[in-house]
Amino acid sequence: MYAIVEIAGQQLKVESKAKIFVNKMDAEEGATVDFDKVLLLDNEGDVKVGQPLVDGAKVSAKVVGHVKGDKVKVFKKKRRKGYRKLNGHRQEFTQIEIENITA
Repeated sequence: MYAIVEIAGQQLKVESKAKIFVNKMDAEEGATVDFDKVLLLDNEGDVKVGQPLVDGAKVSAKVVGHVKGDKVKVFKKKRRKGYRKLNGHRQEFTQIEIENITA
């Protein structure tokens, strides 16, 4: 069984017992969060497509922790002008574990 869920503006495919990274959420470690924006639900070939959401479907997950992603370097340069800029960025993520999917 899997579902397509909208979490923090992103559409993700989730399955039970899967650990995924999402954009940082305001939740404590160990807390349980529920997502009710389920767009598609597949139960062993029985597919339910929402218009836009599947009625009564819900995905519950547990917050495992908050982490930072890899550093991304942003380098800007204009040739023959002596202009060079180097910036870095590390995105913050929340790791969640999907506990169950209910239809």
